Amino acid sequence: MTETHTGAETSTGGIRLEIPAAPEYLRLARLAVADVGARAGWSYEDIDDLRIAVDELCYAIGAGAEHGRLVLSYQVADGGIEVRGTGVDTTPLAAPGELARAIIAAVVDEFDLDVDARSFRFSKRA
Repeated sequence: MTETHTGAETSTGGIRLEIPAAPEYLRLARLAVADVGARAGWSYEDIDDLRIAVDELCYAIGAGAEHGRLVLSYQVADGGIEVRGTGVDTTPLAAPGELARAIIAAVVDEFDLDVDARSFRFSKRA
């Protein structure tokens, strides 16, 4: 059975998460974005899209590095979710290739990625 968005408007003042950049902590970023989507009443498929985007974009700004931190912020407003991420003292492993960028573009409505500045932003509407 597929759940659908209820149409209820949810708005938060923002949620901030700071985690080590080590790969074992990236699960926390995915869990947090899934929780934000669930609280907004989104379908499982939309929540999975959020997890995929967070995963791909966090790796692009340095997740998986031995040192450094990831700072993520989640905002729910106007029927959508916006996520911003910054790598602090991280070294991006590699810029995402064409396939990774196509995957990200397929699961969100819009995204910006600056590998040199180790930052991203994406938004998705249910």
